[in-house]
Amino acid sequence: MVVVGQGYVGLVVAMRAVEVGFPVVGLDVDSERIDSLAAGHSYVEDVADTDLERALAAGYTPTDDPADLEGFDIAVITVPTPLADGLPDLSPIESAATRVARALRPGALVILESTTYPGTTEELVAGILERESSENLRAGADYHLGYSPERIDPGNTVHGLADTPKIVSGVDAAPLTAVEAFYGSLVDKLVPVSSPAVAELSKLVENTFRHVNVALVNELAVFAHELGIDVWEAIDAADSKPFGFMAFKPGPGVGGHCLPVDPSYLSWRVKRRSGQTFRFIELANDVNDHMPQYVARRVQNLLNGAGLAVNGANILVLGVAYKPNTSDAREAPSFRVIDLLTRLGARVTAVDPHVEKLPPGSRFEYRTDLDADLIGAADLVVLVTDHDAFDYDLILEHANLVFDTRSRLPRSPGRAERL
Repeated sequence: MVVVGQGYVGLVVAMRAVEVGFPVVGLDVDSERIDSLAAGHSYVEDVADTDLERALAAGYTPTDDPADLEGFDIAVITVPTPLADGLPDLSPIESAATRVARALRPGALVILESTTYPGTTEELVAGILERESSENLRAGADYHLGYSPERIDPGNTVHGLADTPKIVSGVDAAPLTAVEAFYGSLVDKLVPVSSPAVAELSKLVENTFRHVNVALVNELAVFAHELGIDVWEAIDAADSKPFGFMAFKPGPGVGGHCLPVDPSYLSWRVKRRSGQTFRFIELANDVNDHMPQYVARRVQNLLNGAGLAVNGANILVLGVAYKPNTSDAREAPSFRVIDLLTRLGARVTAVDPHVEKLPPGSRFEYRTDLDADLIGAADLVVLVTDHDAFDYDLILEHANLVFDTRSRLPRSPGRAERL
């Protein structure tokens, strides 16, 4: 079998498939990534080097050569689906489907896992596979085609691929049976649905639910501060209700692939099909997109209260990954916060023990280790990502002023403020 895309999702799928006995070809266009995998070095924290080394010995083959797809029985597409100027960019899916099509043969199974708008599998992917395959193979009649949304949560030590229920679908009954047979060997529980469009929408429902609720508590945080109320205490109190409530926590903005990107695929699809605006998604985008600006404004106010200007201030930002205890910095709000503070004239140093490589174009001092001298030299410390690896007692002991966007530190008016 082949897994196209060897990132946070594809590599985990490949490792699990090897574990249950599949010989796996992992295809990725990033040659540096492939070289790292071939050398036994994992860049995904959920996959240890020892796991990768075992997989390599058991039949895992990382490659950037599409010719290595020849003869596959199962192909899983796990490429990213980014936004380009606010619009869905399906070029990675199109490229992956084209590569798969050129190696497609009758009876094979193709599954899309990439998060996308409803209709992508049956309208876009099926069309590419038929057009580009040597025999113009048709989905359902000549080969099996299905969709199964990824549910990989980087850094989650409780729920992994095997014990997370897997939604599965096929373009008709026979492909669904093939998809169920494959994923039934990888995971403990399957959730079959009637069509790929339902499965595609289910993934967007999951992420839109989170996106909208995160936006709600982010806006609550802004107004609670204006009212002089601790929003964190209020949310914790509300969470004592054993029914009808689910706690979401505010923060400096949303990151990763899911919340900043995926709901916009649904909004775009609705707008294109019906001409109407998905107002909840648009409002959530607006609220969450402006949280880094709110953080920068609170930083200014804190410095002003201490008799300091943000222009020329030494600011230490802790955490650049979008979520704690991972190296995943995709769409992380930290970069927007740093950019805003830098534009205001601040001298920013960022520290993250998990992120070794910054995105291209990052222009700020960066370290992976934190010490007392670095903390004490800062006029203000901004906690953006609350990694467990940070020594919070050391921060409290040596920081002059702290703005905590994650409620990890005890509140101390005049010295340590929370979002």
